[in-house]
Amino acid sequence: MMKNGIVFALLAGAIWGGVILGPSLLPEFNAVLISSVRFALYGLISLAVALPMASHLCSQLTRSDVGMLLRLSLTGNVLNYALLGASVQLSGVTAASLINGIMPVAITFLGRADVGSLAIGKLKLPLLMVFLGIVSISLEHAGSHSSNVALSSQLLGLACGFCGVVSWSWYATHNARYLKQSRFNSSEWSTLLGIATGTVAVAFGLGAWLLFPNLIPANIESSRWADFLWVCLFLALFGSWVANGLWNACSRRMAASLSGQMIVFETLFACVYGFLYAQRLPSVLELVSIALLVGGVVWAARRHRVPNVNLERPA
Repeated sequence: MMKNGIVFALLAGAIWGGVILGPSLLPEFNAVLISSVRFALYGLISLAVALPMASHLCSQLTRSDVGMLLRLSLTGNVLNYALLGASVQLSGVTAASLINGIMPVAITFLGRADVGSLAIGKLKLPLLMVFLGIVSISLEHAGSHSSNVALSSQLLGLACGFCGVVSWSWYATHNARYLKQSRFNSSEWSTLLGIATGTVAVAFGLGAWLLFPNLIPANIESSRWADFLWVCLFLALFGSWVANGLWNACSRRMAASLSGQMIVFETLFACVYGFLYAQRLPSVLELVSIALLVGGVVWAARRHRVPNVNLERPA
């Protein structure tokens, strides 16, 4: 059901809104290291969850499933968060969030041929509202903060952000397509994806460490290492295992041309958390921006009036 899908997307966005701030809390740690440890922990959590149903999952798993799981793990999790983390650390949270504003448009474009999706022409105005909302709220935030970051670092951060958008858009589109014809329900698929992601994360991290021995920073206080592990554990448990399961449930219940726009909830919640942290109310322009975001998503949802078949099996 489409309404249930929106609820799942809302909950996932509430979690991901905090996840995007993770790299900024650990500036002395490389984004690749943060991503590798986060998803290695995600793999361990998923493996523990999978043990009671291991025989059932193994009997259902095919070579095609394994190949898709590995591709999704790399593009949607390990590589994507490494790129996002680099973008946040090099160009700032604001610039990274602005680039993420392209995500709804990219996902809708990639999923335009999927069953149940609307033509791009019928969604251009809702998409424009969403994009303008993200641009305006990001520019409002940028205008109130000076940046001492070098231009070369900003440009590299922007490049990482754009690559991250491409990576996650490919993941979101192909994951939704595969889920709709999969034998696994959302919880099972999220668990399998977690195990595959953990495997990819360990290989990715080891490979990066062999190529760049200074990946693990030296002269870091033990208290900061403790902070690093706690942040990575939060990202693994809530940002990956819980949120990915919610997003999978959303993806099964709605067309790609609508589910792609649900990612704006991540930006909305990131703004709310920022207001709470700063202990202030939003400005007039920020309220207008949020209204554009919500209005664009609601408008798009109203245009998807064709009933969708609920393909979700009980968890």
